[in-house]
Amino acid sequence: MIGTIVCVDDQAEVRRLLGEVFRARGRDVVTFDDGEDAIRWLQSNDADLVILDLDLGPTKKTGIEVCRALRAAMPEMPIIMLTGHGTIDDAVAAVKAGAVDFITKDPYLEDKLEISVEKVERILEHAKDRQRLERENQELRVANERLRKMTGRRWEIVGDSAMIRAVTTKIERVAPLPRPVLVLGPRGTGKELVARAIHMLSPRASEPFITINCAAVAESLLESELFGHEEGAFTGATKQKEGKFELADGGTLFLDEIGNMSLEFQAKILRVLEYQRFERVAGSESIQVNVRVIAATNADLKAAIAEGRFRADLYDRLAFEVIALPRLAQRMEDVPMLAAYFLAKFRHEVAGIAVREISAEALDRLCAYDFPGNIRELKNVVERAIYMAQGERLVAADIDGALPPEAFERGALQATPGFVDDATLPLPDRVDAFEAWLCQDALERTRFRQKEAAQLLGLTYDQFRQRFKKFGLGRDSVKDMQRES
Repeated sequence: MIGTIVCVDDQAEVRRLLGEVFRARGRDVVTFDDGEDAIRWLQSNDADLVILDLDLGPTKKTGIEVCRALRAAMPEMPIIMLTGHGTIDDAVAAVKAGAVDFITKDPYLEDKLEISVEKVERILEHAKDRQRLERENQELRVANERLRKMTGRRWEIVGDSAMIRAVTTKIERVAPLPRPVLVLGPRGTGKELVARAIHMLSPRASEPFITINCAAVAESLLESELFGHEEGAFTGATKQKEGKFELADGGTLFLDEIGNMSLEFQAKILRVLEYQRFERVAGSESIQVNVRVIAATNADLKAAIAEGRFRADLYDRLAFEVIALPRLAQRMEDVPMLAAYFLAKFRHEVAGIAVREISAEALDRLCAYDFPGNIRELKNVVERAIYMAQGERLVAADIDGALPPEAFERGALQATPGFVDDATLPLPDRVDAFEAWLCQDALERTRFRQKEAAQLLGLTYDQFRQRFKKFGLGRDSVKDMQRES
């Protein structure tokens, strides 16, 4: 909405009329009888619109000349020209000088001005939208470039906590060495990402990186998956098949969930690690490979060794370096960086995502949850919140809507962040407090656009304006209200 209007007219009664008309509509008005005075004032003050008389007197610059000077100094400033005796030539000259409208002074001047100002407001709103889109496009280009660099370096780990820095230090130190690595950590902590990082930082980076989840393959088929088979080795084996070890020759093989293997199969893996040789199922030829193995598990292998479920010699062979990944709850200081990364990545992958930033309150909500599913669960929550969000800014309510029900069942979070229901207050006051919170929340979701906030709540603009004035809403009002309650 237009705020300050500068009115330039040599007639005092016209300046008074313009001031009364626009002040009655909530605008600030500054008046001048000389265009050059107005230009000097505008050089050090802000305004949203200039209304300029065509004829400012015989000894002064004409409105056309003032309009040209304003347009040269302030290209974006909208200017409406007034005249007592308008002609087509005057209108053409005004438009050429940069005026957005040309109005003749007559008994309907007030109505004409209101219509013209509304038109200017629409022009300004479109200009703001264009600027916003240009800014968003620039931000998206920057984010895309950052993501391009990140995805080009697949080894990059997001986070700056002491724990994650210790992990990246180990990765960089062990990556060049042609030895096995054991990656330990709960589900969703990024074990495969660590394995890829080791591979990408190693001399094998240009060679294959092959993965297999040992827990997802029945052991009767696991030998064929890893070592391959000959034609006719078993029912359905209609042709020779290369296994993961052959496919990874020269590169890296990532064995995920290695703790699920039987002791008998563990012995076969140990043999390949020691000699880099194996035979396909039903094959007699010994195949030589050069494969670096990185194994991972969320199991407690030391306990499994003590219970006789995992071979100590296989553990020793794999554990040239052990990289233990922390739970996300142990590195919550990384949550804001991770959430921003997932937002940028989601915007890069999905067209039309409106959310551009995450509010501090939303980050607080994320940091209040312990994420038993770790980084994988954080990614899913952030993406769901972005998908369900109404505005350009992710707010606390969006996070609450994306969190699993158990987050609230455990009492770890409140379902209505920011609203404090004081049971000692009379019921009408409690209802007013909640209604005020809902209106403020709608304002924050729509970046304080009142018409959009009204639509979000299913109210007319007038109904929302009544509540806006009643509760004294604004950018800081609810914080003050909650402190008072």
